[in-house]
Amino acid sequence: MKIHLKLLTERYWFRLGLSLCFAITAALSYANRDFIWMGLSLCLLLFSIWWQLSLYRIHTKRVLFMIDALENNDSAIHFPEEQIMPETREVNRALNRVGRILYNVKSETVQQEKYYELIMDCVNTGVLVLNENGAVYQKNNEALRLLGLNVFTHIRQLNKVDTQLMKKIEFCRPGDKIQTIFNNERGTINLSIRVSGITVREEQLRILAFNDINSELDEKEIDSWIRLTRVLTHEIMNSVTPITSLSETLLSLADTRDEEIRRGLQTISTTGKGLLSFVESYRRFTRIPTPEPSLFYVKAFIDRMVELARHQNKCDNITFHIDIAPADLIVYADENLISQVVINLLKNAIQAIDAQADGKIEIQGRCNAAEEILIEIKNNGPAIPSDIADHIFIPFFTTKEGGSGIGLSISRQIMRLSGGSITLLQGKETKFILKFK
Repeated sequence: MKIHLKLLTERYWFRLGLSLCFAITAALSYANRDFIWMGLSLCLLLFSIWWQLSLYRIHTKRVLFMIDALENNDSAIHFPEEQIMPETREVNRALNRVGRILYNVKSETVQQEKYYELIMDCVNTGVLVLNENGAVYQKNNEALRLLGLNVFTHIRQLNKVDTQLMKKIEFCRPGDKIQTIFNNERGTINLSIRVSGITVREEQLRILAFNDINSELDEKEIDSWIRLTRVLTHEIMNSVTPITSLSETLLSLADTRDEEIRRGLQTISTTGKGLLSFVESYRRFTRIPTPEPSLFYVKAFIDRMVELARHQNKCDNITFHIDIAPADLIVYADENLISQVVINLLKNAIQAIDAQADGKIEIQGRCNAAEEILIEIKNNGPAIPSDIADHIFIPFFTTKEGGSGIGLSISRQIMRLSGGSITLLQGKETKFILKFK
């Protein structure tokens, strides 16, 4: 009997009915002028209302407690579902269910965000999301790499990289297509930027997509020069070869006794052979063999290259500094082809220093955060003027008397075929950077 009575009193409808009974009793007592029963009924009615409100506050506190727990990522929140009032048990069950649903939704959202972040970090396009105040909402590793930053939270940080770049990004708007060139510690970056817009939670955001188009431009430029060289060499060879052959044939004739004619034919033959030899040297630009990469130690390789450069060039006034870290740094490339690149850079550095008394050539090898192998060759000779630096990788461009102008061009093509790059970092000292991916 007591159990049934307890269950009855725990029911919502029982409490509500009881409150109505007290209210009706109070009203009837008032109508009959029975103020004692009216007062008693009103007291019981007030107690019933207080009872209802106390239960409401308990349930409200539990809901608020659950919400606070969810905001604080507390997944251990759980309300008891046994040995309590039936009504409270149903409320607790509902709260536990809602909590599980909300926590699962939140967990799935976090997983999706991590999933998209991983995808963004795997693409070769830099992605940057900004609000109207210039705060960085999202960025991927490629964007940080292109901009030369390790931490990026606001566009004002770009002022340390390049002021003009910061202004262009600050004032860009959705639909804009921007191309800009700037320098950082990784070299010259030719950046293409596309801007899109999106509204998230009533806030206007800008999505910037970055691409370094240097490699694309370099490849197009190299391909153009290769095609031009092939055409020129073909036409010159076809024109000069018959002339040289004809002059030698005429010289071999016994009746060619006129000394002036003989000297002229001899000049034609010698000049033709020299021109053919000259053209053949340029054909090397288009005949670089396919790289056969293998693993080799950078330090041992650099030591051999420095020793070879010392024997091939007079450089008693030059001090070589080699810093390879770690000492067992390994690169995967065609050692024979890369040796041509390094020897050419060392030769150029020695020639640039010339007779300078305090000549110094520094060679550094390291692995960057992107797990790329970098070999830096720096000399303290006269800096390369900006107007010349823009053309040093163009085939046949040279400022040296008797120079061919293909050394750096071939070096760039070798690095390209090896999946790497070669860049000139301008400053007080001339620095070339070889990058192996």
